[in-house]
Amino acid sequence: MTEKMKVVIITGMSGAGKTLAVHSFEDLGYFVIDNMLPSLAEKFVDVIQESGEFTKLAMVMDLRSRGFYDKVLPTLYELKKRSDLAVKLLFLDANNVKLVSRYKETRRLHPLARQGRILDGVEMERQLLSDLKSHADVIIDTTDLTPRNLKLRINKLFGHGEGTNFFIEIMSFGFKYGLPLDADIVMDARFLPNPFYIPELKHLTGNDKAVQDYVMKGKTAQEFYAHLLSLLRNAMPGYIREGKSSLTVAIGCTGGQHRSVTIANRLAEDLKKDGYRVNLYHRDVAKANKK
Repeated sequence: MTEKMKVVIITGMSGAGKTLAVHSFEDLGYFVIDNMLPSLAEKFVDVIQESGEFTKLAMVMDLRSRGFYDKVLPTLYELKKRSDLAVKLLFLDANNVKLVSRYKETRRLHPLARQGRILDGVEMERQLLSDLKSHADVIIDTTDLTPRNLKLRINKLFGHGEGTNFFIEIMSFGFKYGLPLDADIVMDARFLPNPFYIPELKHLTGNDKAVQDYVMKGKTAQEFYAHLLSLLRNAMPGYIREGKSSLTVAIGCTGGQHRSVTIANRLAEDLKKDGYRVNLYHRDVAKANKK
């Protein structure tokens, strides 16, 4: 049986957090389109299905789209009738005081209050959206939610337990070429024995078994690696709980050729065994071959 495509329609009050929701759904692997015209939604779903590249789609529909109030519910009905789709309507809300405060902080005009008070526009929009809200599958009140907590709520409701959405990049690098600017955690492996001074290993890299055996043969290297792996294993669940979608761990040595590559390779292998999505990147290893 073919798996149904997951489709989420994101709507709700202006200023209630739709932009933050877009980023959250993108991190969950959804193809997201903002400001979708209700009249084009079903055709767009067909195009995405035919591409075969995505199984999850999120579409933002709000009052920026012409005819929004009259067309979004009929569009929702038509999509929900399809047996090949699993459709949910997410409605984001917040109380009037918070919405007015958010508009004042950003100094934006409410779409329905171009010539009047922000509160007038908020109240008008709430009345116009009352029927749509009553048809929502999920309602999230963002009044007291921080951006991080909104992301966590969306992950819990729409992530379907997909812990593998958390992504780890393991990077090796050479300190002589500069620190990686995008690293979250940096570990220094320059205290380990350096194969550079062993003639038969000098022109090899940490991708070669001979170098790996040399770097990891001592008690110091074994204990360091065990502590590092334990540290990361304990930290990863905390990063996920805090709503972080990715983490870059950089391992450095002098030239980024031997020690850092060895440790990075081993980390990537063990974290993959733990079930994490891991990308391995040796930033400077190619520079060694150009000397």
